[in-house]
Amino acid sequence: MNAKTADKLATGIIVFFAVLIVAILAGLLGIILFRGIAQIDWHFLTSPSQNMKAGGGIGPQLFNSLFLLVLTMIITIPIGLGGGIYMAEYAREGKITAFIRLVVEVLSSFPSIVVGLFGLLLFVNTFDLGYSLLSGAIALAIFNLPLMVRITEQSFRAVPREQKEAGLALGLSKWKIITSILLPVALPSLITGTILAAGRVFGEAAALLFTSGMTTPPLDFTDWNPLHPRSPINPLRPAETLAVHIWKLNSEGVVPDAKQVAAGASAVLVIMVLLFNLVARWFGRFVYRKITASKRME
Repeated sequence: MNAKTADKLATGIIVFFAVLIVAILAGLLGIILFRGIAQIDWHFLTSPSQNMKAGGGIGPQLFNSLFLLVLTMIITIPIGLGGGIYMAEYAREGKITAFIRLVVEVLSSFPSIVVGLFGLLLFVNTFDLGYSLLSGAIALAIFNLPLMVRITEQSFRAVPREQKEAGLALGLSKWKIITSILLPVALPSLITGTILAAGRVFGEAAALLFTSGMTTPPLDFTDWNPLHPRSPINPLRPAETLAVHIWKLNSEGVVPDAKQVAAGASAVLVIMVLLFNLVARWFGRFVYRKITASKRME
């Protein structure tokens, strides 16, 4: 086999697997959307679920998923970025650094249900936070921190060394180099890492069964005092998310239209993830253009 034939064969194999992956993804999305899109309307998206009769919606569960995402990202992003920047720019290579990397790798391989049990023992019981949005957010932050730390470290290490040396030659401080030179270049990778972490929050159910709970109290969406028990932004109330609701409907749902509600909720969850990816990528490109343009003007 000559080189040209081998190249064509390898290219054909690569294209085949690429098309296969796209076809599998399109098939999964098509099946989920086909089954659930007919269930989606304004009533379905805003009304509460029903326990014994048909016609319920996913309003509280949808809000809980979005609110939990915000809480989790508020905890995860600063700690993940700080840890990754420290590992990439400040930590000296040695036994301690190698041990930290080992801990990060071990945490990244933990099953989510183990993280949920840890959250149940520590946050729900020991810290007496109960089944709450805050317990779930902290547990998911622990679940996502290894990913954020690793992506941040790799993103900063991937920046060409010459750019950092140019900043040192100009007399810039280390922090100024990080914020003005390294961060704008690493931003696209950081946005990708944030999207991956957020996607795991949207789809996670096992860890939340033991931390945020499987019920949602009646919510008063006119009450935005976070200290009130029926306030939707109270972080200490139990909250059933969309993924947990789907699992609950498929495993122990007693409403007559449980399968239809689960199909509609699955379609909404998929659409949410797709929209979040598109918006996050657009925002990342917008911020990147703004940062790089401002640096050029300076």
